[in-house]
Amino acid sequence: MNIQFVPKLFSIIKDGYTKKQFSGDLQAGIIVGIIALPLAIAFAIASGVPPEKGLITAIIAGFVIAVLGGSRVNVSGPTGAFIVIVYGIVQKYGVDGLIISTFIAGVMLMIMGFARLGSVIKFIPHPLVVGFTSGIAILIFSSQVKDLFGLKMGTVPADFVEKWIMYFKNFSTVNPWAIGIAVSTMLLSIYFKKITTKIPGSLIAVIVSTMLVQFLHLPVETIESKFGSIPSALPLPMVPHITFAVIQQLIVPAFTIAMLGAIESLLSAVVSDGMINGNHRSNMELIAQGAGNIFSSIFGGIPATGAIARTAANIKNGGRTPVAAIIHAIVLLIIMLFIGQWAKLIPLSCLAGILAVVAYNMSEWRSFISVTRGPRTDVAILLTTFFLTVIIDLTVALEIGMILAAFLFMHKMSEVTNIQIIDPHEEDDDSPNVLPTEFDMSLPKGILIYEINGPLFFGVAHKFKDALVETRSMPKVLIIRMRNVSTIDATGTHYFKEMIKEVQSKNTKVILSGISPHILNNLKDERILFMVGKNNIFNAFSDALIHGKQILNQDK
Repeated sequence: MNIQFVPKLFSIIKDGYTKKQFSGDLQAGIIVGIIALPLAIAFAIASGVPPEKGLITAIIAGFVIAVLGGSRVNVSGPTGAFIVIVYGIVQKYGVDGLIISTFIAGVMLMIMGFARLGSVIKFIPHPLVVGFTSGIAILIFSSQVKDLFGLKMGTVPADFVEKWIMYFKNFSTVNPWAIGIAVSTMLLSIYFKKITTKIPGSLIAVIVSTMLVQFLHLPVETIESKFGSIPSALPLPMVPHITFAVIQQLIVPAFTIAMLGAIESLLSAVVSDGMINGNHRSNMELIAQGAGNIFSSIFGGIPATGAIARTAANIKNGGRTPVAAIIHAIVLLIIMLFIGQWAKLIPLSCLAGILAVVAYNMSEWRSFISVTRGPRTDVAILLTTFFLTVIIDLTVALEIGMILAAFLFMHKMSEVTNIQIIDPHEEDDDSPNVLPTEFDMSLPKGILIYEINGPLFFGVAHKFKDALVETRSMPKVLIIRMRNVSTIDATGTHYFKEMIKEVQSKNTKVILSGISPHILNNLKDERILFMVGKNNIFNAFSDALIHGKQILNQDK
């Protein structure tokens, strides 16, 4: 079996799992499980679903992905990146629509993995990733303003502009107690790590703020006051009813979940590889992410993916195998079964403070500024994706961002490729295309050389016509030098063939030189080699020049 489709856990067990490894994984799993508790609840509430949905996702998806995953240390569960998508889907299609979208997205992710698309997704441009990640960070913060300030208002609109209009209209209802709890939570989340890294500051903030609210009877909204009690048991599994009509309706949000899940999980795997000097199996990781999302939806959960922050915490606390992520899921299950009833007392302003810190960490403002100082094309991709994510929709941002990136890349490649007309009677020592000095530079007129540099694809096909226009009178012999042609597509082949036809119609002999083997096969399949003639094809440019001179001598 291909090693790319073997879960990392299976390989580790086969190679031998030691007590020392288990000790590190146990410690890391417990700590990450505790870290994940407030985050799972906060992500669920911010996404517009009950808090237990976040716990269910972290437990079920976190366990399944850890068992089947292609990374040694990835920890998966609900993440901030999905808040905007999930909230939008819930507003439009309801919780049932979200569950079905998550199920379909899981199937898509598995198909991506089996189709070996793990490596392809890595080619998504960095400016695009920074753009939509920064945009999501802005949206996450915007979604928490109501709870951060304790505003008394109705349902928060999904639209960014409408959301802020509502905030300003209701800003007179600010609750000072909510602001105090939120600010204290942010300070503890950021600075408590200077005291110890074993216990997350966010957990201390949850415990302290919950106790203060209960004992001092502070007038702030809690999970219980808004959502009621948190169940202390997992729900029974239920496969969602999916019809073709439902798939047609939810295919777009499902695709967005799948794409973002793939990007986030593989980014997390790449980052973790750098931290442990490892090597993840991208295709297996996509399959595992797909299976995790399928099982999450069956138990009524929300989308899950690799969580970079929790993965980093896992590594820093000694986790080195998927067992740590499995333990993290078990710890969350134990908490849900025995301590979950107390989670209902957590103030929403505390969770909003935690998410504000998450949004800041997601913003990647340093990377954002760095990209703005780069090439204009990267800046265009960054800003387009960022503003579309914030103002319009993440799905639209990803689609247009990818299309824009593709067009700008083709434009760059078209600038790289050129067809240079070389006069064999002029010597230029500074030119890389100059004829070798050992050849007779007093060749008779009648030979012209086209030097093609770069890939021949549809974006540069027009340059063949430009080259012919520049050639006022066709010579008796045209040598086309192709040593720097790395690839050729169908459009490039078509225009190349048309150019040769036009040249030959003017009684010009065509000679090809320096063609790489795979390009040669393409030209053979298109009958171009037959048009030119095998006797007029040479590996060495020197042989092509000698043959051209012989043709001229024969015509005298």
